[in-house]
Amino acid sequence: MVWRRVVLIVIAVGALVVPFWATAWGADFPPWGRVDSSVARSLVVRHHGSVPHRGLPPGALARCEAGLERGRDSANDSANDRGVPRVAIVGASITAGVGPGNPDSSWAVRLARMEHWDAVIYGDPGAGYIRRGILRQGPVAAELARVGLRALRPALVIVQAGHNDIGEPLQLERQRVAAAIALIQAEAPQARIALLTVFPGKSHAARVYQTDQAIVTAALAADPGVIIMDPLTGRWVFPRVRGGLHPTAGGDVQIELKVAQILQEHGVVPAAAGSGGLICDSAIGVRPPL
Repeated sequence: MVWRRVVLIVIAVGALVVPFWATAWGADFPPWGRVDSSVARSLVVRHHGSVPHRGLPPGALARCEAGLERGRDSANDSANDRGVPRVAIVGASITAGVGPGNPDSSWAVRLARMEHWDAVIYGDPGAGYIRRGILRQGPVAAELARVGLRALRPALVIVQAGHNDIGEPLQLERQRVAAAIALIQAEAPQARIALLTVFPGKSHAARVYQTDQAIVTAALAADPGVIIMDPLTGRWVFPRVRGGLHPTAGGDVQIELKVAQILQEHGVVPAAAGSGGLICDSAIGVRPPL
């Protein structure tokens, strides 16, 4: 009887500790909803949005990208020369499609599809300029390295990061932002750089603004021509799932349109209709938040 009482006490304590732990963890990492443990990572290849989501084994991102390069290039006829920009987009949960729970619905995939761009998209929930993310595929510099900018030769690189670094040392944040931009400049000197900064969620504490400001100031110091897209100071409003951070499918549409608008204001325009549209997307498998 004694051991049964001990077991019951342990279960009761565990029931109290787990919600506390989850809340504390969520203070540094946004609530992803429920991560599907049976799907750690998938890669989807889409042509003009008509191909269904299909998972591929590890290493498929590199093979997809290599196929994109072979399919779109010849000695004198690159994708950029034909007016079909290649774009690299790296980021965290919002880029990975957390919220709607489907990478096909993420703002990044929708943007590439709408603008008729060839794109490589890499998103790991929890990643930041400092944070490594759930699958330890980050931080941002590591994601950029995996994309392979030198071979891809993108016309545009977009980095979506910031929320997961809230509370990290500001000086380290500035250093990591500067290092990420330096990496892009070294590996893809032809590329425009755009940063999609902090999505605040429900919190508007001072440290949220401090992290956002650290990213913006470091980026502009490293590259005065960087395109800043700031959901926090811009007060972006869009439908969100329960938890207050991640967008619904409709919210992703609004983010897509806002990003496209800002890019166009800085001279980044869509390719001709009917061109581009090959998307290599490494994404985290998730379930929609309950």
